[in-house]
Amino acid sequence: MTTKHIILSISILSIMLAASISGCIGISNSDKTVLKIYHAGSLSAPMEELEQRFEELHTDVDVQREAAGSVASVKKITELGKQADILASADYNLIPLMMMPEFADWYVAFARNQIVIAYTNDSKYSSEIDQDNWFKILRKPDVTFGISNPNDDPCGYRSQMVTQMAENHYADASIYDNLMASNTEITVSSENGTYTIKVPPSEEIDPNTEKIMLRSMETELSSALEMGEIDYFYIYRSVAVQHGFEFVELPPQIDLGSMEYSDMYSKVKVELANENVVEGTPIVYGLTIPTNATQHDLAVEFVELLLSEEGQAIFMDNGQPPIVPAITSDVDAVPEGLKTFL
Repeated sequence: MTTKHIILSISILSIMLAASISGCIGISNSDKTVLKIYHAGSLSAPMEELEQRFEELHTDVDVQREAAGSVASVKKITELGKQADILASADYNLIPLMMMPEFADWYVAFARNQIVIAYTNDSKYSSEIDQDNWFKILRKPDVTFGISNPNDDPCGYRSQMVTQMAENHYADASIYDNLMASNTEITVSSENGTYTIKVPPSEEIDPNTEKIMLRSMETELSSALEMGEIDYFYIYRSVAVQHGFEFVELPPQIDLGSMEYSDMYSKVKVELANENVVEGTPIVYGLTIPTNATQHDLAVEFVELLLSEEGQAIFMDNGQPPIVPAITSDVDAVPEGLKTFL
Protein backbone atom coordinates (compact mmCIF):
# COMPACT_ATOMS: atom_id res chain seq x y z
CA MET A 1 0.00 0.00 0.00
CA THR A 2 1.39 3.37 -0.98
CA THR A 3 1.79 6.26 1.40
CA LYS A 4 -1.01 8.05 -0.47
CA HIS A 5 -3.38 5.11 0.04
CA ILE A 6 -2.47 4.90 3.75
CA ILE A 7 -3.22 8.60 4.28
CA LEU A 8 -6.53 8.23 2.40
CA SER A 9 -7.53 5.23 4.51
CA ILE A 10 -6.70 7.04 7.74
CA SER A 11 -8.78 10.04 6.61
CA ILE A 12 -11.79 7.84 5.84
CA LEU A 13 -11.48 6.05 9.18
CA SER A 14 -11.27 9.44 10.96
CA ILE A 15 -14.46 10.66 9.28
CA MET A 16 -16.27 7.41 10.14
CA LEU A 17 -15.10 7.62 13.76
CA ALA A 18 -16.18 11.24 14.06
CA ALA A 19 -19.61 10.40 12.66
CA SER A 20 -19.91 7.49 15.09
CA ILE A 21 -18.98 9.65 18.07
CA SER A 22 -21.38 12.38 16.91
CA GLY A 23 -24.17 9.82 16.72
CA CYS A 24 -23.42 8.69 20.27
CA ILE A 25 -23.36 12.12 21.89
CA GLY A 26 -26.01 13.88 19.78
CA ILE A 27 -29.60 13.29 18.75
CA SER A 28 -30.65 13.92 15.18
CA ASN A 29 -34.02 15.50 14.46
CA SER A 30 -35.23 12.18 13.07
CA ASP A 31 -34.60 10.56 16.46
CA LYS A 32 -36.44 13.21 18.44
CA THR A 33 -40.01 12.95 19.68
CA VAL A 34 -42.23 15.30 17.70
CA LEU A 35 -44.70 17.53 19.54
CA LYS A 36 -47.19 18.84 16.98
CA ILE A 37 -48.91 22.19 17.62
CA TYR A 38 -51.56 23.92 15.49
CA HIS A 39 -52.03 27.54 16.49
CA ALA A 40 -53.46 30.88 15.43
CA GLY A 41 -51.20 33.02 13.30
CA SER A 42 -51.38 35.79 15.90
CA LEU A 43 -49.73 33.42 18.39
CA SER A 44 -46.64 32.91 16.21
CA ALA A 45 -44.29 35.20 18.16
CA PRO A 46 -44.99 33.94 21.70
CA MET A 47 -45.22 30.34 20.48
CA GLU A 48 -41.79 30.62 18.85
CA GLU A 49 -40.30 31.72 22.17
CA LEU A 50 -42.11 28.95 24.04
CA GLU A 51 -40.87 26.41 21.49
CA GLN A 52 -37.26 27.49 21.99
CA ARG A 53 -37.58 27.35 25.76
CA PHE A 54 -39.32 23.97 25.74
CA GLU A 55 -36.66 22.45 23.48
CA GLU A 56 -33.97 23.77 25.84
CA LEU A 57 -35.69 21.91 28.66
CA HIS A 58 -36.38 18.81 26.52
CA THR A 59 -33.42 18.26 24.20
CA ASP A 60 -34.97 15.07 22.85
CA VAL A 61 -38.13 16.85 21.64
CA ASP A 62 -38.75 18.59 18.34
CA VAL A 63 -41.64 21.05 18.64
CA GLN A 64 -43.28 21.44 15.23
CA ARG A 65 -45.74 24.32 14.85
CA GLU A 66 -48.23 25.12 12.10
CA ALA A 67 -49.66 28.64 12.13
CA ALA A 68 -52.95 29.29 10.33
CA GLY A 69 -56.30 30.94 10.83
CA SER A 70 -57.92 29.35 13.86
CA VAL A 71 -60.94 28.05 11.96
CA ALA A 72 -58.64 26.49 9.38
CA SER A 73 -56.50 24.99 12.16
CA VAL A 74 -59.51 23.37 13.80
CA LYS A 75 -60.70 22.01 10.46
CA LYS A 76 -57.37 20.25 9.95
CA ILE A 77 -58.31 18.07 12.91
CA THR A 78 -62.08 17.82 12.58
CA GLU A 79 -62.44 17.60 8.78
CA LEU A 80 -59.06 16.57 7.37
CA GLY A 81 -58.28 13.99 10.06
CA LYS A 82 -54.88 15.43 10.90
CA GLN A 83 -53.23 14.79 14.27
CA ALA A 84 -52.14 17.50 16.68
CA ASP A 85 -50.95 17.41 20.28
CA ILE A 86 -52.06 20.98 21.05
CA LEU A 87 -54.60 23.27 19.39
CA ALA A 88 -54.38 26.96 20.32
CA SER A 89 -57.10 29.23 18.93
CA ALA A 90 -57.52 33.00 18.77
CA ASP A 91 -61.14 32.39 19.78
CA TYR A 92 -61.73 29.92 22.58
CA ASN A 93 -65.36 29.57 21.43
CA LEU A 94 -64.23 27.55 18.41
CA ILE A 95 -63.22 24.66 20.66
CA PRO A 96 -66.67 23.95 22.12
CA LEU A 97 -68.35 25.02 18.86
CA MET A 98 -66.32 22.87 16.46
CA MET A 99 -64.33 20.31 18.47
CA MET A 100 -66.32 19.17 21.50
CA PRO A 101 -67.17 16.47 22.38
CA GLU A 102 -65.62 14.32 19.63
CA PHE A 103 -62.24 16.03 19.21
CA ALA A 104 -61.74 17.71 22.61
CA ASP A 105 -62.89 17.21 26.20
CA TRP A 106 -61.95 20.60 27.67
CA TYR A 107 -60.38 23.95 26.95
CA VAL A 108 -58.43 26.61 28.81
CA ALA A 109 -58.83 30.36 28.18
CA PHE A 110 -55.38 31.91 28.64
CA ALA A 111 -54.91 35.32 26.95
CA ARG A 112 -56.71 38.44 25.73
CA ASN A 113 -56.38 40.83 22.81
CA GLN A 114 -58.16 43.64 20.97
CA ILE A 115 -58.69 44.75 17.38
CA VAL A 116 -56.78 47.78 16.10
CA ILE A 117 -56.22 49.43 12.72
CA ALA A 118 -52.53 49.07 11.82
CA TYR A 119 -50.56 51.26 9.45
CA THR A 120 -47.10 52.66 8.75
CA ASN A 121 -45.83 56.20 8.38
CA ASP A 122 -45.96 55.64 4.61
CA SER A 123 -49.69 54.85 4.65
CA LYS A 124 -51.89 57.47 3.00
CA TYR A 125 -53.22 60.00 5.51
CA SER A 126 -51.18 58.41 8.32
CA SER A 127 -50.63 61.82 9.87
CA GLU A 128 -54.38 62.40 10.09
CA ILE A 129 -55.89 59.10 11.23
CA ASP A 130 -57.11 58.74 14.80
CA GLN A 131 -59.74 57.03 16.96
CA ASP A 132 -62.45 59.41 15.77
CA ASN A 133 -61.92 59.35 12.01
CA TRP A 134 -60.36 55.98 11.09
CA PHE A 135 -63.46 54.82 9.19
CA LYS A 136 -63.52 58.09 7.23
CA ILE A 137 -59.90 57.54 6.23
CA LEU A 138 -60.62 53.94 5.11
CA ARG A 139 -63.54 55.27 3.04
CA LYS A 140 -61.33 57.52 0.94
CA PRO A 141 -61.21 56.33 -2.70
CA ASP A 142 -57.42 56.20 -2.84
CA VAL A 143 -57.02 54.20 0.40
CA THR A 144 -56.70 50.40 0.44
CA PHE A 145 -57.04 48.14 3.45
CA GLY A 146 -56.76 44.47 4.33
CA ILE A 147 -58.96 41.96 6.15
CA SER A 148 -58.55 38.27 6.77
CA ASN A 149 -61.07 35.71 5.55
CA PRO A 150 -63.88 35.31 8.10
CA ASN A 151 -64.32 31.67 7.05
CA ASP A 152 -60.73 30.87 8.01
CA ASP A 153 -59.75 33.28 10.72
CA PRO A 154 -61.33 34.82 13.84
CA CYS A 155 -59.66 38.16 13.11
CA GLY A 156 -61.65 38.14 9.87
CA TYR A 157 -65.05 37.78 11.45
CA ARG A 158 -64.06 40.09 14.29
CA SER A 159 -63.15 42.77 11.75
CA GLN A 160 -66.69 42.49 10.43
CA MET A 161 -68.11 42.83 13.95
CA VAL A 162 -66.00 45.88 14.76
CA THR A 163 -67.05 47.63 11.56
CA GLN A 164 -70.74 46.97 12.19
CA MET A 165 -70.56 48.09 15.84
CA ALA A 166 -68.86 51.30 14.67
CA GLU A 167 -72.15 52.41 13.08
CA ASN A 168 -73.90 52.77 16.42
CA HIS A 169 -70.87 54.13 18.23
CA TYR A 170 -70.22 56.89 15.72
CA ALA A 171 -73.92 57.40 14.80
CA ASP A 172 -73.15 56.72 11.14
CA ALA A 173 -75.34 54.06 9.53
CA SER A 174 -73.27 53.80 6.36
CA ILE A 175 -69.92 52.63 7.79
CA TYR A 176 -70.42 48.90 7.26
CA ASP A 177 -71.89 49.32 3.81
CA ASN A 178 -69.15 51.72 2.69
CA LEU A 179 -66.29 49.57 3.94
CA MET A 180 -67.47 45.95 3.73
CA ALA A 181 -70.83 45.30 2.07
CA SER A 182 -70.20 47.44 -1.02
CA ASN A 183 -66.76 45.90 -1.55
CA THR A 184 -67.59 42.21 -0.99
CA GLU A 185 -70.51 39.79 -1.22
CA ILE A 186 -70.75 39.74 2.59
CA THR A 187 -74.20 40.91 3.73
CA VAL A 188 -75.76 42.15 6.97
CA SER A 189 -79.30 42.14 8.32
CA SER A 190 -80.79 43.39 11.57
CA GLU A 191 -83.63 42.30 13.83
CA ASN A 192 -84.60 43.73 17.22
CA GLY A 193 -81.28 45.53 17.58
CA THR A 194 -79.13 42.48 16.75
CA TYR A 195 -77.06 42.37 13.57
CA THR A 196 -76.29 39.19 11.66
CA ILE A 197 -73.45 39.30 9.15
CA LYS A 198 -73.58 36.49 6.60
CA VAL A 199 -70.36 35.34 4.95
CA PRO A 200 -70.63 33.36 1.69
CA PRO A 201 -68.21 30.56 0.76
CA SER A 202 -64.70 31.90 0.41
CA GLU A 203 -64.65 31.69 -3.37
CA GLU A 204 -67.81 33.82 -3.47
CA ILE A 205 -66.72 36.66 -1.16
CA ASP A 206 -65.43 38.42 -4.27
CA PRO A 207 -63.56 41.36 -2.71
CA ASN A 208 -63.09 44.54 -4.70
CA THR A 209 -59.33 44.17 -5.08
CA GLU A 210 -58.91 47.86 -5.84
CA LYS A 211 -60.08 48.56 -2.31
CA ILE A 212 -59.68 45.43 -0.16
CA MET A 213 -56.98 42.78 0.15
CA LEU A 214 -58.41 39.50 1.49
CA ARG A 215 -56.09 36.82 2.88
CA SER A 216 -56.69 33.57 4.75
CA MET A 217 -54.75 34.60 7.84
CA GLU A 218 -54.43 38.05 9.36
CA THR A 219 -50.65 37.83 9.70
CA GLU A 220 -50.34 37.36 5.91
CA LEU A 221 -51.36 41.00 5.59
CA SER A 222 -48.38 42.19 7.62
CA SER A 223 -45.96 41.85 4.72
CA ALA A 224 -48.44 43.57 2.40
CA LEU A 225 -48.50 46.57 4.73
CA GLU A 226 -44.72 46.60 5.06
CA MET A 227 -44.34 46.55 1.26
CA GLY A 228 -46.88 49.33 0.77
CA GLU A 229 -49.40 47.10 -1.04
CA ILE A 230 -52.11 48.26 1.38
CA ASP A 231 -52.41 51.33 3.57
CA TYR A 232 -54.16 49.82 6.61
CA PHE A 233 -55.44 46.54 7.96
CA TYR A 234 -57.51 45.19 10.81
CA ILE A 235 -55.30 43.23 13.19
CA TYR A 236 -54.79 42.23 16.80
CA ARG A 237 -52.97 44.74 18.95
CA SER A 238 -50.33 42.14 19.84
CA VAL A 239 -49.41 41.57 16.18
CA ALA A 240 -49.14 45.31 15.57
CA VAL A 241 -46.83 45.61 18.58
CA GLN A 242 -44.68 42.66 17.49
CA HIS A 243 -44.19 44.11 13.99
CA GLY A 244 -43.57 47.65 15.18
CA PHE A 245 -46.56 49.02 13.26
CA GLU A 246 -48.32 52.24 14.07
CA PHE A 247 -51.93 51.60 15.04
CA VAL A 248 -55.19 53.23 16.01
CA GLU A 249 -56.61 51.95 19.28
CA LEU A 250 -60.36 51.72 18.79
CA PRO A 251 -62.88 52.67 21.46
CA PRO A 252 -63.39 49.85 23.99
CA GLN A 253 -67.08 49.82 23.09
CA ILE A 254 -66.19 48.27 19.72
CA ASP A 255 -62.65 46.81 19.92
CA LEU A 256 -63.78 43.47 21.43
CA GLY A 257 -61.18 43.87 24.14
CA SER A 258 -63.19 44.71 27.25
CA MET A 259 -65.32 42.49 29.47
CA GLU A 260 -67.23 45.63 30.46
CA TYR A 261 -68.86 45.84 27.03
CA SER A 262 -69.69 42.14 26.57
CA ASP A 263 -73.41 42.87 26.22
CA MET A 264 -72.72 45.40 23.48
CA TYR A 265 -70.47 43.00 21.58
CA SER A 266 -73.13 40.27 21.71
CA LYS A 267 -75.43 42.39 19.53
CA VAL A 268 -73.40 41.35 16.48
CA LYS A 269 -73.20 37.82 15.09
CA VAL A 270 -71.43 36.36 12.08
CA GLU A 271 -72.79 33.37 10.19
CA LEU A 272 -69.92 31.60 8.44
CA ALA A 273 -70.15 29.66 5.21
CA ASN A 274 -70.28 26.38 7.15
CA GLU A 275 -73.40 27.76 8.92
CA ASN A 276 -71.64 28.07 12.28
CA VAL A 277 -72.74 31.28 13.98
CA VAL A 278 -70.18 33.22 16.02
CA GLU A 279 -71.43 35.79 18.53
CA GLY A 280 -69.48 38.89 19.41
CA THR A 281 -67.55 38.35 22.65
CA PRO A 282 -64.39 39.78 24.20
CA ILE A 283 -61.31 38.39 22.46
CA VAL A 284 -60.10 35.44 24.48
CA TYR A 285 -57.58 32.85 23.30
CA GLY A 286 -58.12 29.20 24.15
CA LEU A 287 -56.27 25.92 23.87
CA THR A 288 -56.87 22.23 24.25
CA ILE A 289 -55.12 18.91 23.88
CA PRO A 290 -57.13 17.15 21.16
CA THR A 291 -58.39 13.65 21.76
CA ASN A 292 -56.16 12.39 18.91
CA ALA A 293 -52.95 13.70 20.54
CA THR A 294 -50.15 11.12 20.45
CA GLN A 295 -47.86 12.95 22.90
CA HIS A 296 -50.35 13.76 25.62
CA ASP A 297 -47.88 13.99 28.52
CA LEU A 298 -45.48 16.24 26.61
CA ALA A 299 -48.42 18.38 25.53
CA VAL A 300 -49.38 18.82 29.19
CA GLU A 301 -45.81 19.92 29.99
CA PHE A 302 -45.83 22.44 27.14
CA VAL A 303 -49.14 23.90 28.34
CA GLU A 304 -47.72 24.06 31.87
CA LEU A 305 -44.86 26.20 30.52
CA LEU A 306 -47.32 28.39 28.61
CA LEU A 307 -49.44 28.99 31.73
CA SER A 308 -46.49 29.45 34.10
CA GLU A 309 -45.06 32.80 35.21
CA GLU A 310 -42.36 32.40 32.57
CA GLY A 311 -44.99 31.85 29.90
CA GLN A 312 -47.06 34.77 31.17
CA ALA A 313 -44.02 37.05 30.84
CA ILE A 314 -43.53 35.93 27.24
CA PHE A 315 -47.10 36.87 26.39
CA MET A 316 -46.84 40.22 28.14
CA ASP A 317 -43.65 41.03 26.24
CA ASN A 318 -45.50 40.28 22.99
CA GLY A 319 -48.39 42.62 23.75
CA GLN A 320 -50.85 39.87 24.68
CA PRO A 321 -52.09 40.10 28.27
CA PRO A 322 -52.38 36.63 29.85
CA ILE A 323 -55.44 35.62 31.85
CA VAL A 324 -54.21 34.87 35.38
CA PRO A 325 -55.34 32.47 36.61
CA ALA A 326 -56.43 30.83 33.38
CA ILE A 327 -60.09 29.84 33.02
CA THR A 328 -61.27 26.35 32.14
CA SER A 329 -64.47 24.86 30.78
CA ASP A 330 -64.34 21.81 33.07
CA VAL A 331 -61.78 21.60 35.87
CA ASP A 332 -62.46 17.88 36.34
CA ALA A 333 -61.63 17.11 32.71
CA VAL A 334 -58.41 19.15 32.63
CA PRO A 335 -55.16 17.13 33.10
CA GLU A 336 -54.01 17.10 36.70
CA GLY A 337 -50.76 18.97 35.99
CA LEU A 338 -52.65 22.02 34.73
CA LYS A 339 -55.11 22.49 37.59
CA THR A 340 -52.71 24.54 39.65
CA PHE A 341 -52.78 27.27 36.98
CA LEU A 342 -56.59 27.53 36.86
